Amino acid sequence: MLTDLAVIMCVAALTTLIFRRIRQPVVLGYLVAGLIIGPHLPVPLVTDKALAHQMAEIGVVLLMFSLGLQFSLRRLIRVGLAAALVAIIECSLMIWLGYGTGRLFGWTRLESIFAGAVIAISSTTIIVKAFAGQRVKGTISDIVFGILIVEDLIAIVLLALLTPLGSGAGLSLARVALAVGKLAAFLAGTLALGLLVVPRLVRIILRAGQAETTVVACVGISFALALLARFFGYSVALGAFLAGALVAESGASETIAGAIEPVRDMFAAVFFVSVGMLIDPALIGQYWLSILALTLVVVLGKVVGVTLGAFLTGHSVRTSFQAGMSLAQIGEFSFIIAGLGLSLGAVGHFLYPVAVAVSALTTLLTPFLMRASGPLASFVDRHLPHPIQTFVSLYGSWLATLRTNSKTRGARVRRLVFSLAIDTVLIAAITMAASLNVDRLVHLASTEAGIGPVFVRTAVALLAILVASPFVLGAVRVARALGRLLAEQALPAEQATLDLAAAPRRALLVTLQLAALLAAGIPLVAVTQPFLPSVPGAALLLIAVGLSVVPFWRSATELHGHVRAGAQVLIEALVRQGGAADAPLSDTAEARRMVPGLGEAATLRLGPGDPAVSRTLADLNLRGLTGATVIAVERSGQGVIYPGAHEPLLAGDVLVFTGTDAAVAAARQILLGLVTPPPQIAG
Repeated sequence: MLTDLAVIMCVAALTTLIFRRIRQPVVLGYLVAGLIIGPHLPVPLVTDKALAHQMAEIGVVLLMFSLGLQFSLRRLIRVGLAAALVAIIECSLMIWLGYGTGRLFGWTRLESIFAGAVIAISSTTIIVKAFAGQRVKGTISDIVFGILIVEDLIAIVLLALLTPLGSGAGLSLARVALAVGKLAAFLAGTLALGLLVVPRLVRIILRAGQAETTVVACVGISFALALLARFFGYSVALGAFLAGALVAESGASETIAGAIEPVRDMFAAVFFVSVGMLIDPALIGQYWLSILALTLVVVLGKVVGVTLGAFLTGHSVRTSFQAGMSLAQIGEFSFIIAGLGLSLGAVGHFLYPVAVAVSALTTLLTPFLMRASGPLASFVDRHLPHPIQTFVSLYGSWLATLRTNSKTRGARVRRLVFSLAIDTVLIAAITMAASLNVDRLVHLASTEAGIGPVFVRTAVALLAILVASPFVLGAVRVARALGRLLAEQALPAEQATLDLAAAPRRALLVTLQLAALLAAGIPLVAVTQPFLPSVPGAALLLIAVGLSVVPFWRSATELHGHVRAGAQVLIEALVRQGGAADAPLSDTAEARRMVPGLGEAATLRLGPGDPAVSRTLADLNLRGLTGATVIAVERSGQGVIYPGAHEPLLAGDVLVFTGTDAAVAAARQILLGLVTPPPQIAG
């Protein structure tokens, strides 16, 4: 054992030193170390796989315990609904794409389900190290780590559900319902008793002021709950994560995390080395096409899912792209899920090395994707149609107003969200019930009544559609009501003959309805796809999204006209003031009444020495960097409405720009030369 441990640690130290020198993630160094000392390369350093596996399981417990320490009920509430919505959309999309990719390569349904779960969760370990290396802080860091907190929770649920599924429970509605019920009972019982005992026990231990006692006690709690989870048939990772979350409720998670960090790092290194030992280059060569396909799915799927979700929750295009490209990798949870499938015999031996290879490729790509996110966001922004550019600039300001006014109708919003969730769950249950019972009904009909299978299958499908139709219509009605309520709350209609906020409210309404469709539809397709052919659910969702494009484009075009008219009103006001621009126009009630929905419309006069003078809007790239848009320029008593990208700015120009509070403030700083525009990632 001492020989094997010495080989593991020495080779790991050497490879990580090399990877640090070449500025690559140390996790890759651990994987390479495992490959070197594993049985698949002709290197005389083969260690005992059983011993490495046992030590790796200790590493899993400590790694999941440390992740649980970062997860607390208070922190989950603090990251809010926005991070949860992004994570649900992204993870559901990845499970859907992963399952479809597995079926495309001829894998079994169970292997495809595990493949979808493997690529669903991004790596907290890799992102922490990448952000530290590139010194990423501020807004983008808050968004990414908020999403990761929710992803960790989703991963724990996946582990809990995949354990009975992979152990032979099979795909049946009764067994799935039983598995969910057992999981809920286990979580409820563990959390209820744990919250009564663990935080109090940890506080008592901390009062002793002995660091070694704290480490021993907390590690003991983590292993005790890991053992409890295994006793009830769940993964040790689930128990360790729950232990970390319960210890975090003591309020001393940072102190405890610092105390156990050396122990965690050592065994986490052994865990990643043991993962590398299972890499079989022959299997990777055999499955190279599926590895490349899954890598492409991870990068594109996560970039699209996170970017779309982050934008729909009110973040700028640039920030959304940065979040999406930062999360485009998989890591420790992927290894744990693949290892679970392998230990249960639910997947072939190929899936584990495939998961490791995909993780290695996406980890290598992560720093490059992060550096490319800013330029890519600017490129996309420059090439958007003008109506979409206008919508993108204002959408975040509407949601900011909505958050400010959210308390007035919060109870009704929660009721509608709950109704939408219930309708979605019932649609999924009806779909799964019909799919899981159709074969039994076909057998009964053929043996008892001599009815052909085609007729029975068609009848079951029609009956399922008929039963599910009220809930589908109910979900559509609820989504519309929810979108209408939120839109009216953000942009209330005035009691007047002419509704001046009609155009922006219509654009917001269509977008919120699309967000509700994606938030309910993507998880629904992801959950039901193992029970149905892959095409119908995906096709229906794509058709629904496609049908939403037409009203969205129409509303964006109307909004563009509304903003142009508003810009004209503001220019005329500036001309009447003689070009005075000492204060934001949005500070006046008159401007708000005449041009509602323009966000925080503000003005700025350029002085002779300002760095923006003699530069074009394309050079400044204000919208790409900040999200603010210049909608008009007042120049010598004349107005330029929606100046072109190559319009040079002159001394004395009064710029009218709009966006969120943060976007307007950032644009003002860039125009006055108070900050240097960020070349890559900015918080």
